[in-house]
Amino acid sequence: MAVRILLLILFVSLHFSTGACAEVPLKAAFIRDHQLWMKEGDKEIQLTTGRVVSSPQWSKDGQFIAYLAGDEIGEKTYLYVYDLQKKESYQPYPAIETSDIKWSPTSNQLAYISRGVLNVTKTKNGRPEGFENVSLGVSDFEWFPNGKEFIVSSQSNLLPTGWEPVRLFKVPVDANLDSNKIKLFYTIQTNTNDLFAIDANYFKWSPDGSWVSFLLTPTTAWSNDSNTLSVISSAGDHFQVIGKMLGYENWIKWAPTKNQLAFISGEGRFFVVNKNTAVTEIPTLNKQKDYTPKGYVDLDLEWLSPDEIIVARAKENKEWKVGPVPTMFTALYIINLETAEQMQLTFPKNNNIDNTPQVVDSTITWYRTSEKEKQGDVWMKDSIDGLEQLWLKNVDSAPTFFIKSN
Repeated sequence: MAVRILLLILFVSLHFSTGACAEVPLKAAFIRDHQLWMKEGDKEIQLTTGRVVSSPQWSKDGQFIAYLAGDEIGEKTYLYVYDLQKKESYQPYPAIETSDIKWSPTSNQLAYISRGVLNVTKTKNGRPEGFENVSLGVSDFEWFPNGKEFIVSSQSNLLPTGWEPVRLFKVPVDANLDSNKIKLFYTIQTNTNDLFAIDANYFKWSPDGSWVSFLLTPTTAWSNDSNTLSVISSAGDHFQVIGKMLGYENWIKWAPTKNQLAFISGEGRFFVVNKNTAVTEIPTLNKQKDYTPKGYVDLDLEWLSPDEIIVARAKENKEWKVGPVPTMFTALYIINLETAEQMQLTFPKNNNIDNTPQVVDSTITWYRTSEKEKQGDVWMKDSIDGLEQLWLKNVDSAPTFFIKSN
C-alpha cells in the first residue's frame, strides 16, 4: 500500500512539474533573401515572393504582420499587411509611399507616415484597410499608451535668425487634419551652446506610461556623431536631458517594470572607442551609472530582468586612426545592476559576431554573423545556464518576435 501511495505521489509530481515547465513556442517574423518568413515552434513558412521586404511588425493580437516592401534600390517603400488567418498579403491602400509604420497598442489599427502626412487605417471586414489623414508636417510619431492619441514631432525650420525650437504635439487619432484638435505638447529650446537639435525621433514609453524617451537630433552631419537623449513626462510638464549618444533606436531600452532607462552613451560615429552602457533612474536625480569596463565598448543591449542587462561587447581599438573601419567582434555579456557583477554569456568562434540580443520570457536569443557573410543565424538559450541552440539559419537580420501583451 505504501509503495502504491509513493508511486502515485511521484506520478502526480512529475505530471505537474512537466506541465509547469511546458513553454510556449517562440513565434517570429523574419527576412530571408529579402522575403518575409514566419517561424512558430519548429515550423518555417515563407510568406512573400518577389519583393524586397523590411520592417516586419506584429499586430497586438498576432493576426497580422505589417511590413514595408519596395524595389532593390530601396528608394520607395510601400505598406503591406500579411493576414495570418487568410494567409495572404494585401495593401491597406495601394500606391502610397510609406516610411514608418506602427501598430496601435490597443487595437489592430496601423499608423504610418507618407511624405510627412500621418495616416491611420480604417477597419474593413475585421482587418486594417483604407486610410484617414491625421496630421500634416510630421517627421516622427508614437502612439500614446491609451491608443487614442499620438505624440508627434515636426522638424524645425531655418530662419534668418537661426533654427526654430523643436516642437512636440499631442494629436488625437481622429484629428482628420483639423488643426483645432491638435495641441502643442512641449517646446524645446535647442538653439543653445549645449543643446542644438532640429528634430526629435525614436519615441519610447516607460513601463507605466508616465514618461517618454526620445532622441533630439541635429543636422545630418552632426547627428552621425552625437544626438541628445531626453525624456518628457506624459503630461508635458517635465523635460530632462539624459546624455549624448549615437542615433541607434535599439541602443535605448526602458527596464521591463521600473522607470529606469538603459542606453549606450558616447559620441563619435566609429564604434572603436567611447561606447558605454549607462543606466539612470527617471526622473534623473543622480548622475547616470556606467557599467562598461575600461578597455571595452558596448554596441547593443537588452534587459534580461529588472536587475540584469545583456550587452554586446568588444575590446576597444584605440590604435585605429585611418583606413577601413575595423570590425568589432562582439560577444554577449550579462551585467547585474545590483551586484555590479558581469559574466560572459556567449563565446563566438572563428571571427563570428554576436549581437542583437532579445529576451522572450526566459528565452535569450541573438543574431550571430561573421565579418564577410551577408546573412547570419539566430541562436537561443532557454536560460542563462542553458545550452546554445541554433534556431534560424541564413537570415538577413534579427527576427521580430511576437510577444503577447496583457
